[in-house]
Amino acid sequence: MAGRIEATLAELGITLPRPMPPIANYVPYVVTGNLVVVSGQVPAVDGKVAVTGKVSWGVSLDQAKEAARLCFINVLVHLKAACDGDLDRVRRVVRLGGFVAAPSEFTQHALVMNGASDLAVAVFGEAGRHARSTIGVPSLPADAAVEVEGLFEIE
Repeated sequence: MAGRIEATLAELGITLPRPMPPIANYVPYVVTGNLVVVSGQVPAVDGKVAVTGKVSWGVSLDQAKEAARLCFINVLVHLKAACDGDLDRVRRVVRLGGFVAAPSEFTQHALVMNGASDLAVAVFGEAGRHARSTIGVPSLPADAAVEVEGLFEIE
């Protein structure tokens, strides 16, 4: 039987994909005590990065925001694995970190990251409200336009 969070995902029309394996020497998540750290996730669909390039240089603000949303969906995939398949164990989204590949004159990083933050709140309600950092970078692995990482409290 699906839990509360799985039901919310279904209502939002989200089906969690299979996890994309790490592309370097790291693990997708670490559980320590009641915290889960999920490594940075790119906007992958079917194992391929779906949104590549630089925001404002070929990637629109709306595309970048959707990329951040896709990144958070991929974060959820690993969070679910860390919770032994039960996302109802998540007590709080503590922090999200966002990286936006963009030229130095781009200044709307926060709007891009809202794609992930808005989904966190839609999925977890008040427990989805989180601290956040968003920074611009000259490039990301696999030419991804956005990357999102997360820190979660679980029971």
